[in-house]
Amino acid sequence: MYFQKDSLLPENQEKLLITAAPYAPGFVPEDFHDIPRTLKEQVQKAVDCYNAGAQILHIHVREEDGKPSKRMSRFNEFLAAVRDAVPKMILQVGGSISFAPDGDTARWPNLDTRHLLAELENVDQVTIAIGTAGMNLLDLISVEDRAGTSMGQADSQEIWENMFVEAGPNFYVEHLKRLRANNIQPYFMLGYIHQLEIVESLIREGLYMGPLNLTYVAIGGGAAGRHPSDLMEFVLRTPDGAVLTNESMMRTVHPTNAISIALGNHVRVGTEDCFYTPRREMMTSVQQIEWCANIANELGRDVATADEARAMYRIGTTFDSVEQTLRELGMPPNRQPGQRGFPVRRQ
Repeated sequence: MYFQKDSLLPENQEKLLITAAPYAPGFVPEDFHDIPRTLKEQVQKAVDCYNAGAQILHIHVREEDGKPSKRMSRFNEFLAAVRDAVPKMILQVGGSISFAPDGDTARWPNLDTRHLLAELENVDQVTIAIGTAGMNLLDLISVEDRAGTSMGQADSQEIWENMFVEAGPNFYVEHLKRLRANNIQPYFMLGYIHQLEIVESLIREGLYMGPLNLTYVAIGGGAAGRHPSDLMEFVLRTPDGAVLTNESMMRTVHPTNAISIALGNHVRVGTEDCFYTPRREMMTSVQQIEWCANIANELGRDVATADEARAMYRIGTTFDSVEQTLRELGMPPNRQPGQRGFPVRRQ
């Protein structure tokens, strides 16, 4: 993204988008009273987050006993209920789900069952990883931060430390096709610059033609970590026509979200990523949304409405050619045969 001399003035920045991730699939409801268990509680959490100012809901679903659901029927039941409760909210399903037939056990990750995400109903976006990478969730969750939670138990440590996301071309090329065919917008979850470079290649080769909505995933363990220069470099390398959100882990959520709000980018909050205030007091998803809205207000930056969020993300929009995609995203054109130097758009 190219920063002009007036880019940090709030009247010239996009209105703030806040993604709420309140369902905490890596934890259990007993870890924190703010993690909803039943369908009714999960829908009410969506309403509470929307009323607090979040326009986007990042979704994972639980069964009535609080265990993570692997049933498409359960997801569709929840999506229908939350669509009815908050019809304008952007519904974004997490892409690390692997479905299984009712009564069977799903293994994660499994490419065939992850493709079934493209068949969900009442969903606006499905997140997608580009490039296989480690996903050691304990890397940036300190012993103090996970103490007293299920993630702090010794028998679960090896599982969390050795997770990875399988996302090679065999997965993401096919998955992008299926999402487009079903009019579901892919939402790119990228952990470092080189994954962003893969996305650029997909665009330039015509394998993805649509809006570029993405999150900088700074959760460590194979994704970006906590160095602020990495965040800034990712911001600078992101195309001007993209919509960029910041995600981090536990108490780093607050300073990195403050940076992102000041830069004119967007934020993600919720118990999936963080339980705490900066001083390690317990903090609900709604309180985290309000914290971001307050920071934006102090900086003079407006928070978007749900209708404005849909327009900014261009929900339902696809492009018809590589050239249109590059133009809409503010990217330089492809090099023509025999062309030297840096290609520049001149018309």
